[in-house]
Amino acid sequence: MELRQLRVFEAVVAHRTVTGAAVALGLAPSSVSEQVRTLEHSLGAELFDRARRDMTLTSAGERLLPWSRRLLGQAEQARRDVVATRARLRLGVLAAIAATHVPAVLARLADRRPGLEISLHTDTARDGLLSGVAAGALEAALILDSPGPLGALGFYLPPAPLDHLDLQDVPLALVASPTHPLARATTLTREHLRGHRLLVDTPACSYHLAGERLLGHHVQRLRTGALPVTRACAEQGLGIALIPTHAVQDHLAAGTLVRVPLDPPPLRLRLLWRAARDPLPGLRALLHATCA
Repeated sequence: MELRQLRVFEAVVAHRTVTGAAVALGLAPSSVSEQVRTLEHSLGAELFDRARRDMTLTSAGERLLPWSRRLLGQAEQARRDVVATRARLRLGVLAAIAATHVPAVLARLADRRPGLEISLHTDTARDGLLSGVAAGALEAALILDSPGPLGALGFYLPPAPLDHLDLQDVPLALVASPTHPLARATTLTREHLRGHRLLVDTPACSYHLAGERLLGHHVQRLRTGALPVTRACAEQGLGIALIPTHAVQDHLAAGTLVRVPLDPPPLRLRLLWRAARDPLPGLRALLHATCA
């Protein structure tokens, strides 16, 4: 039983598929499968139920999981005690907020921990960041979520103990073209939106999920793509759009978009990390230093 096999094992547990684990670890899927088979052979037990579509743990796999986490944690502690290395934070960032919210967080980290080496890993998919933190490929990640428990926005959480810290609110605006029928309304309820189109990105998008929570099934959905395309389609009168306020301030000021009078609750900029492991000395104190 080797540490690299345990790391692969935990990545498969976190992502539930061989392909997902391979992406998170930067390995070929065949290499991940081989490492799992070798580990199973060395233990004389099957760790995953392959009859299911996803990689579900067997009872033997469930028993191995806490041991794996303990062994990997001890191995990392031993490495830190033996090898003096410069502290390095691998920070995953959701691409949608990389340019608008991340620079301020990095500035606070640089000010409060000058010797810290920060490595940014930007991803358009939230699942990739979550699995990276769960598998230990990232120390922390910045995502968008709703107020409340982690995952309140409605996305899947990997089976790993994650902790989080709320950094700031991210206000949203429901907008439309000045020529849109709803633009002339003074008050609205969700019932008034029935039959109108909501312009959205992929179902996994944070703003898409926020629209589901705000509007439910009262509106039709029109898939337009990423935020700039969605905003441009709204300007052309193709529908209403739920967009972060910072992304439409100039357009509201110019009059090419107007607010629809239904106030959405803000999202939260959330920093998360793996709670059961401290791969960087003083990680928790460091992450709390990102607060404004």
